[in-house]
Amino acid sequence: MTHDPVLPSPAAAPQPLPASPAERSRLLAPVARLAGQAISDYGMIEEGDLVMVCLSGGKDSYALLDVLLHLQRRAPVRFGLVALNLDQGQPGFPKDVLPRYLADLGVAHELVYQDTYSVVKAKTPVGKTTCALCSRLRRGALYAHARRLGATKIALGHHREDILETLFMNLFFGARLKAMPPKLQSDDCSNVVIRPLAYVPEADIVRYAQAARFPIIPCDLCGAQANLQREVVGRMLQDWEREHPGRLNNILRSLTRVTPSHLLDRDLYDFTGLGTPPAEGDRAFDPEDLPTREFLTDLGELELLG
Repeated sequence: MTHDPVLPSPAAAPQPLPASPAERSRLLAPVARLAGQAISDYGMIEEGDLVMVCLSGGKDSYALLDVLLHLQRRAPVRFGLVALNLDQGQPGFPKDVLPRYLADLGVAHELVYQDTYSVVKAKTPVGKTTCALCSRLRRGALYAHARRLGATKIALGHHREDILETLFMNLFFGARLKAMPPKLQSDDCSNVVIRPLAYVPEADIVRYAQAARFPIIPCDLCGAQANLQREVVGRMLQDWEREHPGRLNNILRSLTRVTPSHLLDRDLYDFTGLGTPPAEGDRAFDPEDLPTREFLTDLGELELLG
């Protein structure tokens, strides 16, 4: 996920008035609509699931929780929610913010302490980014606690730009055509991770978060690192979308419409076994047989969740 900026103190800037319930509902609607489609498309939530929502204190995870609470009331399938925050031992972490917020919402929650911060600081060479090691340690802790809680799904707040940034990070720096899946199973097959915000533009989340006035907790470990390559890639995507609106959705859709015979992966496609006539030939260059699938346009379509 992208990192949330440190918000100015009340003395530094006047605070906006809270958004009305109607305005907040209006801004939540497009986020919930796209999340509902992603959940349906990838079978993320099923009847009787217990979904562990991972709350970091950033805008994305707050928005994810609100979306799932909204869908829990409207979806035709019944599922439970429990919020979990992993206190990673960062100095000055405000331990009271999330418990108070979640208690006010009436959401079942747990705060778990595991000092990954000290490990990351000790193991990461000077000048290197902390993200990879921090992510592995955090993932292991979340998997363990999901098993303890009996959670059948682990929900993370990654959105459209997170997925596309990962795609280009792997392309530019790892020489791999690989993104961030909307749903995956852990290596030991004991956990299923879902990303309901996979289709949601970050700008929609920003607008909703500003209206909701979430109590943001910045990440002092990774958010303070200058010139992260992910930030560079993120700015590239922002520039593309500003200059060519709709480009990011086209890139995202391309990940759902892969033609293995027109790539170069010999494990993915049997090039050596091709004969005459060809199995596919140049069909990838022909006009589409079917119209491009559009995103959901009405919340009533959430019945697809069933």
